Amino acid sequence: MTFDMNDVEPQQSGDLIPDGTFAKLVMTLRKGGTDGSSDADRGLLKASNQPGSDVLMLDAEFTVAEGPHARRKFWQNFTVQGGKLDEQGQSIGWKISKSTFRAMIDSALGLNPEDMSDAAKAKRVLRGLADLDGISFVAKIQIEPSRNPAYKDANKLEHVVLPTAPEWQKVMAGEPVPAQPSNKPRPAAAPAQPATPAWGQPQSASAPAAPAWGAPSAPAQPATQTPPAAKPGNGPAWLNP
Repeated sequence: MTFDMNDVEPQQSGDLIPDGTFAKLVMTLRKGGTDGSSDADRGLLKASNQPGSDVLMLDAEFTVAEGPHARRKFWQNFTVQGGKLDEQGQSIGWKISKSTFRAMIDSALGLNPEDMSDAAKAKRVLRGLADLDGISFVAKIQIEPSRNPAYKDANKLEHVVLPTAPEWQKVMAGEPVPAQPSNKPRPAAAPAQPATPAWGQPQSASAPAAPAWGAPSAPAQPATQTPPAAKPGNGPAWLNP
């Protein structure tokens, strides 16, 4: 038996998609093993791995559909249930996710977000979140700096681009759109200044320097310190790219 590697896609660079890039994305949902509230969402959601958390999330994989960054991927979770609540007792994370999902539908179908006709409203009704699997829409991509030095920065969805934006028209027409960086570059760390040696420091006659054994020692500084899963079945045809 032989293995022909000629038809395999070349290895991709680990570089991130440039901050502020506009592109058409395809969203694929990865099953997390926890049931959602709809029959269509059985086994779809992913539970948070934080101890004591009641958050359930939608695990999404985004693939750039075309252009210079075609086939590049990044991943993002969307809160569907739990977490912090607003004054009405509703999940704040879920409200943000719903707004994003609605924007995805408007972008995918070319709907004006102000269009509240019966026909437009019907297109925004989902049988379950699984219907979003395979949806293709225009988005602006950002680089999200990591808060933990143990992890690298990552690409994330900054926002969905709606049909009312000029960038949506250009991306859909296959025209290049200049990147609009979302994050300012991090300031460079100042170079460490060498300490003045003891023999070079002026000594006060009235206050001699304390001996090393009498000086308090400085407290020790602590050392400072994503993809996988099967996806659900194909979504409705009107959402597929």
